[in-house]
Amino acid sequence: MRLDCAGKALDLSRPAVMGVLNVTPDSFSDGGRYLQWDAALRRAETMVEEGAALIDVGGESTRPGAPPVLVQEELDRVLPVVERLARELPVPISVDTSKPEIIREATRAGAGLLNDVRALRLPGALEAAAASGLPVCLMHLRGEPATMQQEPVYADVVAEVHAFLAERIRVCESVGISRERILVDPGFGFGKTLDHNLLLLRHLNRFTDLAAGVLVGISRKSMIGALLNAPIGERLSGSLAAAVIAFWQGASVIRTHDVRETVQALRVCTAARAAG
Repeated sequence: MRLDCAGKALDLSRPAVMGVLNVTPDSFSDGGRYLQWDAALRRAETMVEEGAALIDVGGESTRPGAPPVLVQEELDRVLPVVERLARELPVPISVDTSKPEIIREATRAGAGLLNDVRALRLPGALEAAAASGLPVCLMHLRGEPATMQQEPVYADVVAEVHAFLAERIRVCESVGISRERILVDPGFGFGKTLDHNLLLLRHLNRFTDLAAGVLVGISRKSMIGALLNAPIGERLSGSLAAAVIAFWQGASVIRTHDVRETVQALRVCTAARAAG
């Protein structure tokens, strides 16, 4: 299975590693490190050299408690980086945004995939995504980043997240976005407790029937910190374990801050799966 990302292919027949590039001052792990365009380009180039199959550019932090960012500010952060990366790198450039204005302008700037934590629910986002012709990733989020971790409750987290994503796919299909252009993301850490996150990871294979592929973002998140009692800078081993489990449970795309190590871990998994 290959996704056409504005003329650049994303091969989903093998694990694809998505490198995280936050051009924000306040993202939980790398906020403020890549605000300068040259620094962002160098980091993206390094991730591609390490084996990233695509780069995910974000201009608004979605960590718990994060404040919203004005449209123009997000445009100013994201567009120059997307335009340059799309021009200079051989891999697709994903844009992590929910706003229709960013979707439209990023598409013009050369973005190849739209990654939306709100699953195209903001007014105008669905129509902008459909008009772009690009593949999309729909993520489950309960509430908003500012409040999402305030005692989230589910009767059956796996069933409810699955039902939400199935409904968003149905809505996308109604405006011409086929499921062959859709990735789904259960949204680890977005309105979930540690137990919710572990259940989703354990039953991730339930989501493989929904769309073209499953995208997972667990890298360095608080669930890893809680399990290991480790600060953000000491969560690599836990992040790799989660990535391996996710791949074994059917994930197609692993979103990570640590590209080289994740690529190597998944290479071992791929070889084990192919043996015999």
